Amino acid sequence: MRVISGSARGRMLQAVPGKDTRPTTDKVKESVFNILQFRLYDAVMLDLFAGTGQMGIEALSRGAARAVFVDCAPKAISVIRRNIAAARVEERAEILNLPYQQALQKLQGQKFDILFLDPPYGGELLNSALKVVESFDILSSDGIIICESSVEDTIICPDTFAVHKTYRYGTICLTALCRKVEND
Repeated sequence: MRVISGSARGRMLQAVPGKDTRPTTDKVKESVFNILQFRLYDAVMLDLFAGTGQMGIEALSRGAARAVFVDCAPKAISVIRRNIAAARVEERAEILNLPYQQALQKLQGQKFDILFLDPPYGGELLNSALKVVESFDILSSDGIIICESSVEDTIICPDTFAVHKTYRYGTICLTALCRKVEND
């Protein structure tokens, strides 16, 4: 696992030991950043269920102003800290070692341009997280949410968001959500 582009390009990142964390593949990561390419510069990103932190680190490497990394697993938090240090982006990174609901509550009042949600596949964790994101209103007016899931998972889009586009990469699905536009 490595940083693909930007100021930290080529830096190797550590994986979380064990099988509880599934890092995003390089192919899918490159696709995410192709989707985000014109939104990254000076953006504020939330990497929810951060795991290794690779997505937020990639965003910082490519010009994001700030990234907040959220995970509640001690092993993941330790790896995120080491990876942030290896990429030399500490001054623009914040780590929250909290369950996602508590982290989102703590972040209430802040606005994020990019939210990346990659919880464990299967189950309702992704849909639950989207509802909490909606309730705390942390997405900027022109922000984007990228959800990584299994193609078998069903995403239930909250009322204030709309599915912008869905991308499929084998068994992995990326779903881009934006705020609904009100018609006058």
